[in-house]
Amino acid sequence: LTFDPDNANSVTPFLDLSSGFGLRTASEGGLLGMAFHPDYPTTPEVFLYYTRNHTGPAMRSVISRFRLDNVASPGAGTVEEVILEVDQDNDNHNGGDIAFGPDGYLYIGLGDGGGAGDPFERAQDTTHLLGSMLRIDVIGTGAGYNIPAGNPNDMNAKCGPGTGNAADCPEIYAWGLRNPWRWSFDSQTGELWAGDVGQNNWEEVDIIENDGNYGWDCREGAHDFEPAGCPADLIDPVAEYSHSGGNVSITGGYVYRGAEIGALTGRYVFGDFASGRIWALQGSAQAGFTLEELDNTSTQISSFGVDQDGELYFTDYNGGRIMQIRSAGGGQDNVPDLLSASGCVGANDITQPYSGLVPYDINVPFWSDGAAKERYIGIPDSTTIAIDSNDDWVFPPGTVIVKNFRLGGRLIETRHLRRHPDGVWAGYTYEWNQAQTQATRVRVGKEVNIGGQDWIFPDEAECLRCHTNVATVALGPETAQMNKDFTYTSTGRDANQVATLDHIGLFASP
Repeated sequence: LTFDPDNANSVTPFLDLSSGFGLRTASEGGLLGMAFHPDYPTTPEVFLYYTRNHTGPAMRSVISRFRLDNVASPGAGTVEEVILEVDQDNDNHNGGDIAFGPDGYLYIGLGDGGGAGDPFERAQDTTHLLGSMLRIDVIGTGAGYNIPAGNPNDMNAKCGPGTGNAADCPEIYAWGLRNPWRWSFDSQTGELWAGDVGQNNWEEVDIIENDGNYGWDCREGAHDFEPAGCPADLIDPVAEYSHSGGNVSITGGYVYRGAEIGALTGRYVFGDFASGRIWALQGSAQAGFTLEELDNTSTQISSFGVDQDGELYFTDYNGGRIMQIRSAGGGQDNVPDLLSASGCVGANDITQPYSGLVPYDINVPFWSDGAAKERYIGIPDSTTIAIDSNDDWVFPPGTVIVKNFRLGGRLIETRHLRRHPDGVWAGYTYEWNQAQTQATRVRVGKEVNIGGQDWIFPDEAECLRCHTNVATVALGPETAQMNKDFTYTSTGRDANQVATLDHIGLFASP
């Protein structure tokens, strides 16, 4: 699709692989990578990496050149030329990025073929193309490709799509990768930076060099995984982070070369798909890097990109959006660290809700380790709740949904599900102190023993794993759950909740 940034809600199809290509979208498959000819649009060629159905195995990765008949609106005259194919052992760990390097060659990132622990040992076997960064010459070669001089095994015969070759593959530039999910070249230095997804414990950032072995599955990050029989010349990552605080899967980014955020100039910026955190590296490869957290976005970051000015963007997989990284000062409203400053509690007694919040209950509550729960909804003045065709409630920006958790009558935790002014939902949680005089925001999750019971405070990024857009984010407040009688303590009256909210004008239509 293409779109005008000034009218981003209107998109135009550019290339369509949805029919006639046998596209296999199972697990991590689909259309995964795109690269324009270095001389585009003078040379009207676009290169795509996609996965298609195959027999034995079920998925095959395809690198194709598309010769466009019209760069503004490609049509029936566009021709596909398949350049390279690679069989996948499973439907995950396909890598997917492709890009032209500063040397004019096409680089292709491939995962280890999937399955836990690299079960077929692909990443350390250079007679297979999997688990590697490939480098091939596709400029002026027609439907085929040439092997660039300087690849580690550049004199060997080309490797086929299958799972066995007689000699080391000449297409391989570097290897020992588990699943290089997004990588890029520094536009100033030409260095190739990659985010390689880990197994159970560690995510890593690598600077990929020719003839480099990056360790998987001998090592996960800089830590032994299956070290028996492994070579000694493994290259450790330049940075890594653990699976704590909701982090699960790295999404590689870019070295920032834009002009809007001076503090990031020359620093590698990347994120985590699960937690939504964005970091920038500080330091150097010689002295060592540390991670600086730039933002905790509550999005699922699936890819980064840059515009012609070098400014950074990322895609939100869950929200279906393209976001720009900007300097601080705009976007979401402030989220305080103390519950007393949230505006959602009583002015004189923070154990009580703000008077403008409406209490509610639901027919089928989620069981939460025996805790009793109190629920409240607040929407901005002069706004209403819409009801869609599925009887799901569509809340206006500025909405806050509050839930208190009590064990033995004592307040333990308060959670806020907030729809910020920009329309983005996010979840926040607060831990109450023993005296019940204050609750403090918990950002990265923790576990506390309360009266012999282990209580888990979720990481903020974990909130949106259940409260997804597909589930309309707010899980409890919907017609079927709310259609019940409720005792309103402020009046002592029992009344149907849906009828009550309708009566006080909270719905957009009767």
